[in-house]
Amino acid sequence: MNAYRLIRHLWILLLLAPVPASADMVRIYITNSAGDSIHVIDPATNKVVQQIKGIEGAHGIAFSPDGERVYVSDELNSTLDVFNRKSGKLLKQVALSAHPNNIAVAKDGRIVVGIARDPGALDIIDPATLERTKSVPVNGRLHNVYVTPDSKYVVTGSIRTKIITVIDLATEQPAWEVKLDKGIRPMTIEANPDGSTKRIFAQLSDFNGFAVVDFATRKEVARIELPKATTDFETDAGRASSPSHGIGVAPDGKTLWVTSIPNNAVFVYSLDDLKLVGEVALPSLKLKGLGPISAVANWVTFTPDGKTVYVSNAGLRSVSAIDTKSMKLVAVVPVGEVPKRINTLVIPDRARAASISSSARRASLH
Repeated sequence: MNAYRLIRHLWILLLLAPVPASADMVRIYITNSAGDSIHVIDPATNKVVQQIKGIEGAHGIAFSPDGERVYVSDELNSTLDVFNRKSGKLLKQVALSAHPNNIAVAKDGRIVVGIARDPGALDIIDPATLERTKSVPVNGRLHNVYVTPDSKYVVTGSIRTKIITVIDLATEQPAWEVKLDKGIRPMTIEANPDGSTKRIFAQLSDFNGFAVVDFATRKEVARIELPKATTDFETDAGRASSPSHGIGVAPDGKTLWVTSIPNNAVFVYSLDDLKLVGEVALPSLKLKGLGPISAVANWVTFTPDGKTVYVSNAGLRSVSAIDTKSMKLVAVVPVGEVPKRINTLVIPDRARAASISSSARRASLH
């Protein structure tokens, strides 16, 4: 093979090779439920690198599949607020059917919004027109909504009716529901090897732990209570109705991370047998004359490589960064007032990919 053909062959191989994950930019977004801003953290430095300002009542947060738009459920105006990711400027406010709670985005770009007013509904917004196209009735006002890993279903939960409703995204109609004995709080979803849904893990009202729902049989199959607290942490009385309020499956599908307000900790379970394998203490506030004040651990999100998990500390105006391998707290990042919802955005390095593709095309033409 002569030098020209060798170079051409190498460029073609480079074109076909996937762009490494390290080329992507990752950002952690946090809504401040009692403030008027959204904070954005760079996980490479654990520093705040952007603030989206001027939104009161920010609740759920999600992103368009291309990473160009940020979607926020706006409790103050009952809208879905659409922001330009780079500039942080508001592009549009989409009127919703009523007061919203959490949101999620399907692979085709459709945005789904849980409506937290009776009788309950799931609003669906078209990503092309940014208009609400449908409100799917459900049994009870919704607290949280999630899209399954295969993007075939939306999983919703109601505190009042204690019902998990699964909605088929192809028909945009409820497919099935299961009623538990306590209100449905945050959830996370485990996938089978083929990407289909295996189990739903649901935190519950007045329970420091979580329930396990088998997706195929549509039944609760287990309930796990977290360890008893060994230290009394101070917190406000309103937190007692939701002691465990943050849960997530690690990207490698091997562990389940569960927050606890009374324990002021994150507990780690092996996903296959749900055995406790670790505990990470969270920061606390110490004031003279008082016992330690809980961070009020809320939602969790992971970096795509699974090396770091982030926990919103609603009581300490901060976010905890935890190394998942060592199960050690590595950073506490100050943010805004009462941070709660937290999510990870991966922005593909299109410029680098385009440069490789362009160079490869030029090489193939010579």
